Amino acid sequence: MIIKKAEFSDLEEILLLQKLAYKSEAELYDDFSILPLVQTLKEVEEEFENHVFLKVVENEKIIGSVRALLINSKTCYIGKLIVHPEFQNQGIGTNLIREIESIFKDCQKFELITGHKSRQKIIDFLGRES
Repeated sequence: MIIKKAEFSDLEEILLLQKLAYKSEAELYDDFSILPLVQTLKEVEEEFENHVFLKVVENEKIIGSVRALLINSKTCYIGKLIVHPEFQNQGIGTNLIREIESIFKDCQKFELITGHKSRQKIIDFLGRES
C-alpha cells in the first residue's frame, strides 16, 4: 500500500471510487442524492485546484483517497475520506488521516466532515474523538 499525492489524471478514478464508497452512506441516510454521489468530474477538478488530494495505491489501482483544505493557518478541513469497500477495516482510512495530519503538522485543529449518522462510526474508526 502506497499513499501519495493524487495527480490530475487520477481524478476520474477517484470520482468512480467515491461513488462506490458512498453507496453505503446513501443507504444509511436513504438518500441517493448526497453530494458525493452526484458530484461531477468538473466539480472534482475544481476542488483539485485548492485541496490536497491523497490516494492509496495497491497493484496500480486507487483503493482509497482523502481531500483536505487548509482554511487558515490553524484549521484543516478533511473530507471525502473513501476506501474501496473490499479494503475497508484494514487501517487505510486511518493512515490517510495520519498522512494529512503530517502534511499539515502546523495546524492547530483538524475537522473531519461527515454526516451526523456517521459520527460514531468515525470515532470508532479513528479510535478518538476530535
